[in-house]
Amino acid sequence: MFTVASLWIPFTFTAAAGQVARNAMQRQLTGPLGTWGATNIRFLFGFPFAILFFAAVLAGTGDALPRPTTAFWPWLLLGAICQIVATGLMLVAMNERSFVVTTAYLKTEAIQTAIFGFVFLGDDLTALKVLAILIATVGVVITALRPGGDKSFTDLRPTLIGLVSAAAFALSANGYRGAIITIHGASFVTAATYTLVFGLFVQTLVLTIYLLVRAPDVLKSILRMWKPSLLAGFMGAFASQFWFLSFALTAAANVRTLALVEVLFAQGVAYYSFKQPFSARELFGIVLIVIGVGLLVAA
Repeated sequence: MFTVASLWIPFTFTAAAGQVARNAMQRQLTGPLGTWGATNIRFLFGFPFAILFFAAVLAGTGDALPRPTTAFWPWLLLGAICQIVATGLMLVAMNERSFVVTTAYLKTEAIQTAIFGFVFLGDDLTALKVLAILIATVGVVITALRPGGDKSFTDLRPTLIGLVSAAAFALSANGYRGAIITIHGASFVTAATYTLVFGLFVQTLVLTIYLLVRAPDVLKSILRMWKPSLLAGFMGAFASQFWFLSFALTAAANVRTLALVEVLFAQGVAYYSFKQPFSARELFGIVLIVIGVGLLVAA
């Protein structure tokens, strides 16, 4: 039986599954809308659903409208802006020659999230948690690297892009958690959902202004494709809702490490849907991920 404090575990699994679904929907819209147009869908069409979630939460909990302290806003902006920056750098990485190597460096997000959480939020960082994060991260990197792929780890540019992008994602996770825990006098559900509403508002505003200035035709295309975009926006808001609920209950490093199970989901789909057998390297990586996640949950 789960206690309230341990609800972050099923919340994280739910968020990871929702994110996989959202990514699949966004990929279908990337062709007609472009990368940034498809990215903005998760914010622009997710924002109204976040408002609906918040209204439902207030009605269900009976909480009053939160009155965040001034510390809430810097943390919120850190989370929202860093997520946009991280996404942009990740898109640059996808166009790099050393894509696989850069992707492997992106997987250092969990480690960097733990470091930033410890430094800026004073999150508990025990030896067992550090070991769990390291083991799971190594497992993901081993699974991500493909035989015969470009393994030029000495190539400075993709290395820096991958590490900086991972750092931005790590700062974003801690920024959102920092914002949530500054809200007092409300349930963790209300605090998380309130933060989600304003986080999506900032991101919608920033990316919409960017597209309005740089690619106004993309905005018109987004509005014309509102039907498929609506479902993608809902799934984006749904996944984010559960990420934020997890951040409200535990350190961001715990959430981002457990989220590495997405790799297991992807491997399972490849095996059962496409009949792609596991290599010895992939099996070894999967075993490390399972051990790391198991240690984290035990810790």
